[in-house]
Amino acid sequence: MARHLVVGNGKLLINLDQHGFIRDIYYPYVGQLNHVGGHYCRVGIWVQGEFSWLDHPEWKFKLDYLEDSLVTNVFASHERLGIQLQINDGIHQRECIFLKQVTIRNLRDDAREVRLFFHQDLMIEGTEVGDTAVYYPDNHTIFHYKRSNYFMFNGFSDEGGIKQYSTGVKRFNTAEGTWRDAEDGTLMGNSIAQGSVDSTLSFGTTVAGQNSKTIYYWMSIGENLEEVKRLDQYVREHHPERLLSRVVIYWNHWLQRAESDLGDLTPEVRKLFKLSLLLVRTQTDERGAILAANDTDILQYNRDHYSYMWPRDGALVADAMSLAGYQSMIAPFFQFCANAISSEGYLFHKYNPDGTVGSSWHPYIVQGSRRLPIQEDETALVLFALWQDYSRHQVIELPQGLYSKLIRKAANFLSSFIEPELNLPKPSYDLWEERYGIWTYTAASVYGGLMAAAYFTDLFGDYERSDHYRSTAERIKNGMLEHLWDEEAGRFARGLIQKDNVWVKDMTLESSMFGVLDFGVLPVEDERVQKTMLSIKHGLQVKTEIGGIARYKNDYYFQQTGDIERIPGNPWIICTLWVANFEIESAKSLSELESPKKTLEWVTRHALSSGLLPEQLNPFDGSPLSVAPLTWSHATVVQTVCKYAAKYKQLMSN
Repeated sequence: MARHLVVGNGKLLINLDQHGFIRDIYYPYVGQLNHVGGHYCRVGIWVQGEFSWLDHPEWKFKLDYLEDSLVTNVFASHERLGIQLQINDGIHQRECIFLKQVTIRNLRDDAREVRLFFHQDLMIEGTEVGDTAVYYPDNHTIFHYKRSNYFMFNGFSDEGGIKQYSTGVKRFNTAEGTWRDAEDGTLMGNSIAQGSVDSTLSFGTTVAGQNSKTIYYWMSIGENLEEVKRLDQYVREHHPERLLSRVVIYWNHWLQRAESDLGDLTPEVRKLFKLSLLLVRTQTDERGAILAANDTDILQYNRDHYSYMWPRDGALVADAMSLAGYQSMIAPFFQFCANAISSEGYLFHKYNPDGTVGSSWHPYIVQGSRRLPIQEDETALVLFALWQDYSRHQVIELPQGLYSKLIRKAANFLSSFIEPELNLPKPSYDLWEERYGIWTYTAASVYGGLMAAAYFTDLFGDYERSDHYRSTAERIKNGMLEHLWDEEAGRFARGLIQKDNVWVKDMTLESSMFGVLDFGVLPVEDERVQKTMLSIKHGLQVKTEIGGIARYKNDYYFQQTGDIERIPGNPWIICTLWVANFEIESAKSLSELESPKKTLEWVTRHALSSGLLPEQLNPFDGSPLSVAPLTWSHATVVQTVCKYAAKYKQLMSN
């Protein structure tokens, strides 16, 4: 379960697997709709009468990106065929155009005829019902369409444009698809098919011995035939190689905003930092939604996906990108939240990229008792992240425009949603979406959100509200210290749960108690923060060669073993980096930065070969579990590197 390469521009996102096959095409929103749905858009090669798809075991791959860009740089070699391919994929920085450049190197001494085959397996708008695939003679292309979604495919070699093509029925009765037709090196030329359909096209060239030739392929996406024809013509006129080079230049310049003085971090960590910035950009829709992940392989497990905007993930990702200097990129996220927030002042569980409410498993009623089906930290963290962004960049127009419809509305909810006898937030679902109660992480986030609201109301001269929000935040802090700190255990509890109408501490060791520090409830020097974080560091350490920090004791999500003492849960990238962030903040000397530096190197080692980070790792072999890439994982790398660089600079100047 992973996507090994992703390319995007904020309105089009394409995922490729370890063989370079397109597995997901998201348009017109990042994360919505998926027009491939995890099927395989294959690439194959025919050499002097022998055919091979690139997922054959004889192919050996090296996956990477061109330096500081969102253009892939993939090498695929087939020793027996005597062929090496260099593949560069990218999406135009402005238009919905996918570009692919394949350089074929003939490793033999004799000249050979080579044909490249590209297979298009679309399920437009997420369903195979009612698609059409058709050859279009006006510009010698293949296009697929349904309603207002059109996909046009074209390319050329030194011998001209499309050499062969075919359209046909797939996954219906005995028909597998036109990709089977390609395996003899010749396509039938069927010019139209409807229903559950696919298409395959090929390009031919002759490659001299110990020489190379390049073939270009591209896909234009638009709302109608005229639009994709215009985009196709644009590629022809400007040449795909030149367009790909412009994509590289664009992303090179985009990265120049990021901090370049990263102290003593290794080149590998620096590379992951820059790639993480780029990957977060691919998962962010230009209209504001920051998607959690877009790996549809998760559908195999629960028939739902991660292609949603969770306000929590979005807020924390926005905070990290703001810290790195990308204020303008994440400003639409706060506008998205302002448009999405309920009339009562809270944000729902999750949202689709178009702003509609996403699917949920939080009930309104349980055993006859009503519940508000929210995770309160999601509302609070949006305010927290917005204030962090303002305090760094001083762009007052953004919060001013959001003051009445987001800031005050959310803060009024947070300040009223209080359990009075505890001075803590009322029960809601925890940040992992698994349990209902009053949680340390949630309480900390509400404190941070209300303090942010107090700062904003001060900023705009609304002093009466500011006093109210601040005093409510202080009540919550006092409630946390009274009811959530456990003196006997020497750390914070995970939270409170109700048993027989009595609030009882849940003492499960839980990494998210980091929120007490992260959201400003207590400073890093406070003994309670120190004890809690050291408990997490030692008690949630995965005691295998893989290492890392688990979410909490006995984490069942993708659980690999019942040996809880040795492996309390799978190592999570974000939880491991939370400990590193604590160590960075605690550090009083350069030597004390050695541990978080090693953690960043650990994360880098456990990325996929292409640099993409999963949600969690298998504790035995380090393979990715759940989805990849996870936006939150990459954003936390960005946050940790920025904090490390700032602390390194501070300690060097002392």
